[in-house]
Amino acid sequence: MDLKLTLEYDGARFVGWQAQPNGRSVQEVLEGAVQRLCGSAVRVTGAGRTDSGVHARGQVASLQSPRDLPLRAWTVGLNALLPEDLACVRAELAPKDFDARRWARGKRYIYSILQTQVRSPLRRGNVWEIRRPLQVEPMRAAGAALLGRHDFSALRAADCPARTTVREIRRLDIFPDGPRVDLVVEATAFLKHMVRNIAGTLVEVGHGRRSADSLAALLEGRDRTRAGPTAPAHGLCLDEVFYLPGNANPHAEETEDE
Repeated sequence: MDLKLTLEYDGARFVGWQAQPNGRSVQEVLEGAVQRLCGSAVRVTGAGRTDSGVHARGQVASLQSPRDLPLRAWTVGLNALLPEDLACVRAELAPKDFDARRWARGKRYIYSILQTQVRSPLRRGNVWEIRRPLQVEPMRAAGAALLGRHDFSALRAADCPARTTVREIRRLDIFPDGPRVDLVVEATAFLKHMVRNIAGTLVEVGHGRRSADSLAALLEGRDRTRAGPTAPAHGLCLDEVFYLPGNANPHAEETEDE
């Protein structure tokens, strides 16, 4: 029984998605709850390896259940076994051998910024608080240079393990709502810290520290040290993972793995 689970979590107390020895991970907690539900160990695959402190409202996980349980067991039943900062918000039957990571056709992240002269205890866990107001129009102009297919070496983490640094950004929008500004980025895939580095660089533009027309040259130079700072993890949320209709396998016609 192949399943697709959509997950929501507050990343504050997680070391990220991937199970690791140095702390509590989303994958480890989820697999523990699935084992209690099914009575045996089950491996769960996530669509995106969100970093420590990063939130999600649309993370996707795939698994093969050893028990033929009703879908309600994977929401109501599984949630009864999960902690309060992690929930399965939707469960669906998936095609045979569905793989949440390999079958994904893109992801959307939202990075949230709050312009405030004093800290906001109620919101600070989900936004990057900045003390100076942003000029949004220059940020939009700068972001336009990132649309399309580019080498994003200048906007990845120094320890990014990706074999190729070419990615395609399909959408980059900036939405101001009073003191809050949301940066929405959709791409085929992302490099480590890519959205957070984009956010940090665009905030420099919004503060007049970097010209709006400088990002094309930044990409061309492929030098991470010339980009802006890495924005804090707690402002980032994995909003949605995209698949073909019916969660079809996009690699069905391929003769070998990517």
